[in-house]
Amino acid sequence: MSLAAGRPYLAIPGPSVMPDAVLQAMHQPAPNIYEGDIVDMVRGMVPDLQRVARTKGKVAIYIANGHGAWEASLANIANPGDRVLVCVTGRFGNGWAEMAEGLGLEVDRLDFGKKTGIDGARLEEALRADSSHSYKAVLFSHVDTATSLRNDPRVLRAALDAAGHPALLMADCIASMGCDEFEMDDWGVDIAMTGSQKGLMVPPGLSFVFVGPKAEEARKSVKRVSRYWDWTPRIDPEAFYQFFGGTAPTHHLFGLRASLDIIHAEGMEQIWHRHATLARAIWAACEAWGADNGALRMNVADPKLRSHAVTALGLGGKNGQALRQWVAQNAGVTLGIGLGMESEEDPRGEGFFRIGHMGHLNAHMVLGMLGTLQAGMTAIGAHIGPGALDAAATVIAEA
Repeated sequence: MSLAAGRPYLAIPGPSVMPDAVLQAMHQPAPNIYEGDIVDMVRGMVPDLQRVARTKGKVAIYIANGHGAWEASLANIANPGDRVLVCVTGRFGNGWAEMAEGLGLEVDRLDFGKKTGIDGARLEEALRADSSHSYKAVLFSHVDTATSLRNDPRVLRAALDAAGHPALLMADCIASMGCDEFEMDDWGVDIAMTGSQKGLMVPPGLSFVFVGPKAEEARKSVKRVSRYWDWTPRIDPEAFYQFFGGTAPTHHLFGLRASLDIIHAEGMEQIWHRHATLARAIWAACEAWGADNGALRMNVADPKLRSHAVTALGLGGKNGQALRQWVAQNAGVTLGIGLGMESEEDPRGEGFFRIGHMGHLNAHMVLGMLGTLQAGMTAIGAHIGPGALDAAATVIAEA
């Protein structure tokens, strides 16, 4: 008999759980899009978005998902035939590289695998080898949502500086912004991007590209950018419609305003602390389940390299898929698929799953989700070690 009736819990790495205040803010009639309150509201949101990214740089807002942010960021800094270097730590690094290739850029990949982070020495070596400074940019995922690897932007900035290379440093923060600590200006990132549906707790449909001074300057050498993707009118709009390249996404904006109010009422440092603590609770449970020859394994062994917003896990065989199905059907919890984790032994990635723990999330939600996972693994017959829920509760109690 299913026990899934009631409010469902979406524990995937985006879209994340939306606060009631966000949903309520969106539930209103369409506004005047030419003048009045919404114009003032959007102009007031720009500095609040900058506070999330920790930047004094400008922000371009697109009616798009994260793939749109990928394309916008590249379209404004490189011409067809230009070269970029992509540091790959999972499926989403490859996705951004594929986007660059689709724009006619020459792409070199440095693949660091699915379990370890970016090696600064290896990156520095590749940059020194580019003696003509042909790379326009170095691209990387702050968090790769598929593998749950978290890369330190300071490692990449140090490699660029040590090699004396002028390439832009571009960070995909779609899974991390508003969850993991990120300091765009202080860490020397030239372009950062995110989407509305993860740490910002708004439905999918908006993306944001944060543009530093060096990136603004690079735009001047790009010969042609389509009218829609060109960030020039968006970062310095004279008319309201230029923020969006046309009609404003009104109800997403209402939700975003409510979300930013929630974020800044809590404070970025406290948000980072909350996510880190809840992540440690999840890891403690996962480590206990994997003890005593338990089947569960976290994809990233080193805690310093783990995202605080998503955890990728392997359960062996087809058990990842079986667990996802059981908890959805019997307990109302939705887990993420094992995206990009295919192998010869598991060609469809059915042994993997992901837990999203980002945005509107607190201790009782995490503890309830962990209890549900334990019930599900027990139900499907997966061998797990004891003491997981006690371990997670201890992390919460000692926070």
